Amino acid sequence: MIPYLGDELHFPSAETTTPRGIVAIGGDLSPDRLMLAYKSGIFPWYNEHDPIIWWSLDPRMVLYPHKLKVSKSMRPLFNKQAFRVTYNEAFSRVIRECRAAYREGQFGTWITDDMVEAYTKLHKLGHVQSVEVWDKEELVGGLYGVKFGNMFSGESMFSHKSNASKYGFISFVRKLSKEGLMLIDCQQESEHLRSLGAECVSRKEYLRLLKKWG
Repeated sequence: MIPYLGDELHFPSAETTTPRGIVAIGGDLSPDRLMLAYKSGIFPWYNEHDPIIWWSLDPRMVLYPHKLKVSKSMRPLFNKQAFRVTYNEAFSRVIRECRAAYREGQFGTWITDDMVEAYTKLHKLGHVQSVEVWDKEELVGGLYGVKFGNMFSGESMFSHKSNASKYGFISFVRKLSKEGLMLIDCQQESEHLRSLGAECVSRKEYLRLLKKWG
């Protein structure tokens, strides 16, 4: 039986899940609960009109910054500085664009009104960071996620021009690496992230790394 969360600020162990990786259902998206979730190896992901569902996946996709891959096709873009990258200058626009982004096989969005409100609060508190990719004055790509300890948990990205989101992601990883970041939590496996150097680790290993660097 899946635990249902009440008002108490508490999560079951991230190692106790359903076969799909569900830890619990319910609760709220308050800043304190969200930060407790990330620091416990748990994140929210649910469809609009559904209750909040909290996950701890096994395996978990992560990226060690020193293993970042920059493909041959991307290198010329950096050499000529094809895009301009900023940080935390247009968070509201980034999360709205992520919400509207088309994703193959997905109907609707998991970035609900409540999620937008919750992550906006976290951004104002300094826990959520955004990356903006510009072509002149046009916002053409971006991403956002949660920073805690020496880790960053990526939430979503979008791209309106070829390679824009990759350009922003690579720039951001390089920046975070210089600042001492040790691990990027990519949450769910994807070929796009694997092409950038991400790999899968077991839940047990992820929680070990979280204890060390989170």
